[in-house]
Amino acid sequence: MPSPNEANRDFDVVVFGATGFVGRLTADYLARQAPADLRIALAGRSPDRLERARAELGEKASEWPLIVAESCDEQAMTRLAGATRVVATTVGPYMRYGMPLVAACAAAGTHYADLTGEVLFMRRSIDEHDADARASGARIVHTCGFDSIPSDLGALALHAHATGHDLGGLRDTTYVMVSMRGGMSGGTVDSLRGQLDAARRDPAARKLMGDPYSLSPDRALDPDPGPERDPVSVVHDEALGGFLAPFLMGGVNTRVVRRSNALLEYAYGRDLRYRELMLAGGLPLGPMKAAGIAGGMAALVGGLSFAPTRALLDRILPDPGEGPDEKARESGFFHVDIHAETESGERIVSEIRASGDPGYKATAVMLGESALALALDEERLPDAAGVLTPATAMGEVLTERLRRAGHTYRVRAAGAD
Repeated sequence: MPSPNEANRDFDVVVFGATGFVGRLTADYLARQAPADLRIALAGRSPDRLERARAELGEKASEWPLIVAESCDEQAMTRLAGATRVVATTVGPYMRYGMPLVAACAAAGTHYADLTGEVLFMRRSIDEHDADARASGARIVHTCGFDSIPSDLGALALHAHATGHDLGGLRDTTYVMVSMRGGMSGGTVDSLRGQLDAARRDPAARKLMGDPYSLSPDRALDPDPGPERDPVSVVHDEALGGFLAPFLMGGVNTRVVRRSNALLEYAYGRDLRYRELMLAGGLPLGPMKAAGIAGGMAALVGGLSFAPTRALLDRILPDPGEGPDEKARESGFFHVDIHAETESGERIVSEIRASGDPGYKATAVMLGESALALALDEERLPDAAGVLTPATAMGEVLTERLRRAGHTYRVRAAGAD
């Protein structure tokens, strides 16, 4: 579904937030990987910082135009959206700063990709701008980083495999974070603060965040929630590796996967039950590790929910715009297995692997390839518009791009190497 206004655009891709930590990493990735003739611009609120950011990207980016724009300036966001075919934005927290750009892109037919993990922002984006984006042909794609591309594309791969092998739909499906190395993003922490503040002030927001189908296109059509609840305590399952704890990002990723299933008219299966966990291992240390992870998560959320403990945590947690050094980014990785039982009774596993710190280097690859898919592969993308997910907006085209970038996506039978 090509954008109706693409012939009038000055740029193919604009990186908004190019002076921030992940924005710079994304711009650097595009400077190294994008075709030389792709028209790329950098955008942000400080001309001096934009100049410095561009200078660090090397010769290939030396002529990239710079766009000075404030995220809260609706007219500036309208001009920005009207000047490009695709915007990749790292400017968050998105509930605070992101809605004017979403509105402008939805109205202008401009494709949009971000890194939000904020359920309340995504719900508002759907409610206020899905219809405009459908009408204009824009793909508004949230969660184009570690939140929630591995989850979303991993579930899509399971569905494709099950369909291709006549295994029926997916039933009990569990994402397992087998291992990872990386730090927590300052932007992620700031977004979490904002979500917790909203939940504390507004009972409706708190209820929405707790709804497993909070991103549904039509809540009335969803299956009964039944056991579809976020895990909050230790789980023991030998088939999944032993003892497991809730995964911190599961409260976002699970809702994205369920939205994908709904937007695809429940192609994954009406009986899909999806959860996300983190592996702690077997006896004797597994139970203690799992309890420690679960307790640490509860302490983080609880600590950020109250002013006295938040003040203490703010001294040690990373600030927005901060991030690990290059050595730490390069040494990071993540290893995910998504286990699924199909309607035929077969068990299959989707393996996702990537090198690089998940929230920084690997996320820059995911956002960069999302922008390239939206800009270069439009005729191959799913025929869709509106407020979408990575799986429904870019699907297997993005999976192919990430494989070429060094990420692993493959499906195997459970028990097979």
